[in-house]
Amino acid sequence: MHISPFPQNEMDRIISLADYDLDYTSFQDTFKDLARLAATVAGTSISLVNLIDSFTQWTVTNHGLDLDQMPREDSVCQYTISVTEPHFEVKDLTGDDRFKDKFYVVDEPKLKYYFGIPLKNEEGHNLGALCVLDRDLKTLSPEKIELLKIIADEIVNRLTTHKTITGLKTKLHEANETRKKVAHDIRGPLGGIIGLAQVISEQGHENEIEEVLEFINLIQRSGRSLLELADEILGNDVPRVKELKADEFNLLVFKDKLDKLYKPQALTKNIAFVINTSVNSATIPFSKNKLLQITGNLISNAMKFTPGNGKITVDLSLKIEETRNLLQINVTDTGVGLSQEAIDNILQGKATSTDGTSGEQGYGFGLALVKHLVDSLKGTMRIYSHPGQGANFEVLLPQSQA
Repeated sequence: MHISPFPQNEMDRIISLADYDLDYTSFQDTFKDLARLAATVAGTSISLVNLIDSFTQWTVTNHGLDLDQMPREDSVCQYTISVTEPHFEVKDLTGDDRFKDKFYVVDEPKLKYYFGIPLKNEEGHNLGALCVLDRDLKTLSPEKIELLKIIADEIVNRLTTHKTITGLKTKLHEANETRKKVAHDIRGPLGGIIGLAQVISEQGHENEIEEVLEFINLIQRSGRSLLELADEILGNDVPRVKELKADEFNLLVFKDKLDKLYKPQALTKNIAFVINTSVNSATIPFSKNKLLQITGNLISNAMKFTPGNGKITVDLSLKIEETRNLLQINVTDTGVGLSQEAIDNILQGKATSTDGTSGEQGYGFGLALVKHLVDSLKGTMRIYSHPGQGANFEVLLPQSQA
C-alpha cells in the first residue's frame, strides 16, 4: 500500500481553502470555458478543475469525463498539490504502481496519461489542481505547458474574485441594513428635536422659563436617543432581515446542499445517510459562513470510520433563544468509535492521523480544521463516543437574532 502524500503546510492549506467558503457544486459554469481550453491546448480528451480538502477531491468543473468527486487517497491530483515542482506528470498510469490499480485506470475511461498544475493562491497554498488526462500516451511541449499554467492562474484569479465579491456582498448587505435601521430609528428622535425647536421659535418671548426648561429637557432626551443609536451601530448590533440572502442558509437549503455533496460518498461505501431538520425553524435564515466546511469534514470523517452497512445521521436544528439563535449540528455514526484520549486530542487541536475502515488513509487535519473553524465562529464542539460504539460530534454555533 502506498502512503499518500500531503503538503508540509497542510493545515494552513486547508484553512486557506476553507476561507474561500466554497459550495463545490456551484462552479461548473464558472470554469467550463477554461477546462475546455485546457483540453484543447493539451490535445487531451479530458480536463478537470479539482479542489482538494482534507478527505475529498471535488471536481468543480469537468470536461470530457462525468466526474464530481472521489476520495482524496484515490486521486492523482493529491500528488500535484504536494510536489514542489510547478507541475506533476505521469506519462503512463498503467505502468505506475501508485495508480495502475485505480478504478479510472482499470475500468472506463481506462486513463493512461496525466498532467497536473497546482492551483496556487497568493498565500502560496495549493487549493487543488488543473489536470488534463487521456486514454492515450501524450507528450506536451514546453509551449503547451506554459499555456496550461496561464489557464491555471486564471482559475485561481476567478476563485479569488469570487471570494472578494462574496465578502463585498456581505459587507454591502450589512451596510444596507445599517442604513435602513439608521433611517428608521433616527427619524423619531430627530423629528422630535425639530418639532420642539419649532415650538420654541414660534412662541418666542411668550415662553415662560419653566416651559423653555421643559422643552430643553425633551430635546436632551431626544438627543440621548440618537447617541444610544450611534453606540448601538458602532457596536455592530445590526439586526438581520428574515429573507434568505446570498450569504445565508436555512435548514432546508442546508440539508439539500449536504445531501447533494455527500450522498454519493455514502452510496459508494454502502452506508445509510440520513439528514434530519427541526420543523419549527426550518425556514429561518442564518449565516452560512463556513457551515459546509465544518459539517462536510465531520460527515467525511464519519464516512471514513463507519464500515459498510453502517449508518450516519445528521441532525440540524435552529434553537430560537431570547437574545440570539443557536444552530446545532449533530453528526452521529455507527463506526469504530473513539477513546477518551482521542477525544481530548481532537478538542485540544492535537488530532493525529489514523486509517479508516476500508484502508482509507487519514491526514489528521480534517477534525483539526473543524475545531479551528468552530472556535473562529465562537462556537463549541463536543464529542460523545466509546471505542466500538460509534461517535456523536455536536457543534453549537451562535447566530445573530433575525
